[in-house]
Amino acid sequence: MTLYHAPQSRSSRVLSLIEELGNPPEIKIVEVDIPRMMSGTGKRDPNNPHPEGKVPLLVHDGVEIWETAAILLYLTGLYPQCGLGVAQGDPQRGRYLSWMFWYAGVVEPVIIAHLCGLSHPGFEASLRGLPEVFARLETALAKGPWLMGDRFTTVDLLLHSPFIWAPQITPDSAAIRDWVERCKSRPAAERARARDAAAMARWAA
Repeated sequence: MTLYHAPQSRSSRVLSLIEELGNPPEIKIVEVDIPRMMSGTGKRDPNNPHPEGKVPLLVHDGVEIWETAAILLYLTGLYPQCGLGVAQGDPQRGRYLSWMFWYAGVVEPVIIAHLCGLSHPGFEASLRGLPEVFARLETALAKGPWLMGDRFTTVDLLLHSPFIWAPQITPDSAAIRDWVERCKSRPAAERARARDAAAMARWAA
């Protein structure tokens, strides 16, 4: 099993999960030049097999798994002993999947639109905006320290991640700020950040 990863990118949340698992796949560092890719002038890293030249990409037994939410669900299913997923048949399985797909289908598009200064009535009517996202998080966190209640899951790992790679969007909400800090303070998250910092230092050397 191999994870293709770029340090200090959105792929870092997969690295955090790998640190949680304690049974990491091989990590291959690839380069992703986001500004140049967005302008259409960037060159993709020839060592990265991702179909769009992005990260993360997990390859397991020759099968490529892309998109962060898919990779997180795949790994938590592959390693149920990590306790970060919700198994098939558990009454909370539907809620768990809903949070994961809500992030992919709503939260990240809303955040990207906000960061790019994009606004359109049709987009906002369909996906809403940051205030609605924050309200959903606050409502869930009022019922427990984590989004699934009393235990940390992959849902928390994924949904807190935008406040790491785009901290300027963090709202003036004690519930959300404290939750993000709890997620950041997990030993696995700290190890992932240290691994990324070491990789960046090697690149700069």
